Amino acid sequence: MPPLAHAIRPETFEDFTGQGHVITRLQAMLKAKRLPSLLFHGPPGCGKSTLALLLAQTKNVPYVRVSAPEAGLATLRTLIEGKEILILDELHRFSKAQQDFFLPLLEHGDITLLATTTENPSFSVTKQLLSRLHVMRLRSLSHAEMLQVSKRALVTLDMTLPQDSLDMLCFMSGGDARTFLNLLEYTAQLAPEKREAKELKQNLPEQVMRGDRDADQHYELASAFIKSIRGSDPDAALYYLAGMLESGEDPRFVCRRLILSASEDVGLADPRALPLAVACQQAVEMVGMPEGFIPLAETTVYLALAPKSNSAYAAYLAARKEIATQGLKPVPMHLRNPSAKLQRQWGFGEGYKYPHAYPGSWVEQDYMPPELVGVRFYQEKDQGEEPKLAARLKGLKKKH
Repeated sequence: MPPLAHAIRPETFEDFTGQGHVITRLQAMLKAKRLPSLLFHGPPGCGKSTLALLLAQTKNVPYVRVSAPEAGLATLRTLIEGKEILILDELHRFSKAQQDFFLPLLEHGDITLLATTTENPSFSVTKQLLSRLHVMRLRSLSHAEMLQVSKRALVTLDMTLPQDSLDMLCFMSGGDARTFLNLLEYTAQLAPEKREAKELKQNLPEQVMRGDRDADQHYELASAFIKSIRGSDPDAALYYLAGMLESGEDPRFVCRRLILSASEDVGLADPRALPLAVACQQAVEMVGMPEGFIPLAETTVYLALAPKSNSAYAAYLAARKEIATQGLKPVPMHLRNPSAKLQRQWGFGEGYKYPHAYPGSWVEQDYMPPELVGVRFYQEKDQGEEPKLAARLKGLKKKH
């Protein structure tokens, strides 16, 4: 017997579950004389290849289905001879040069390409090829849609399953119908008494959450993680931290995000945040995983609870913008280091006031190029420790 996912693969659009926002567009395209080339983009198990097959079969023209990792261009040239439609799974596995192979074929209408990818097309597909494809964005199946899929699967398996067991399998599958059907097929091999939710959870193979560090989920989780810290929501930050780690994210990547967040978002409002984030990176390197989640969780909560200030980050961007638009001005002569006799003759360092030689280790002196004297890039914020730091300089200026 073939795998369950293959055995119950829909043979008509009416049998297909989910993706209603795409189905309507595809049915309209089928009415055209020639089917346009399409790129189905979405997470695993959402029906990308199935929709491509339904289109080819409904069009009733010669087609061939190929997986990019299994076929080189020489093989592909042979396979597409006499075919009108090429279904190509995992287009992102082809290099940029290999993707160029399709440009003249699509330009001259030699073949219709129905490609699939789990990765963001903006990064994984060349601009030239992407401009010749209509992108169909698919989503993970909802809980209700997964239960709808289970109806046909249970009939095929000639099996009944308690509702709480079905719900558990849906949650474990994360909207991936293929994973869900594989779990159902595994469950069918268990004794009936082991299909109850409590028993089933103990008897199922360990599920590893779907996580592709090169796909959208990687960037989406990281973005949500940082924005939750920035928004001072420790619970959401911990949730996305767990999502990254449990899906196989490299903890070193998480450490880098924490270090950047400590600098950009917490900043001078709590100067202890950056040393803590760096210490977290060192701790994770020392203890490794899985225990590394402990310092990661502590640092995540600390940063989320800490007062926030992006003043240093914003100040740098302002200084960078000044240089980008107005150019880099020459360093004033009194700030140049006279490391050679000739430079002293040129006036390097002349008039420089050494701050430590003055009360409070501060003296009135211009450090900006003459054209920028009085310009301010740093604007302090009234958050956490930052007012205390800024108050020191204000006090020194008042005394002098």
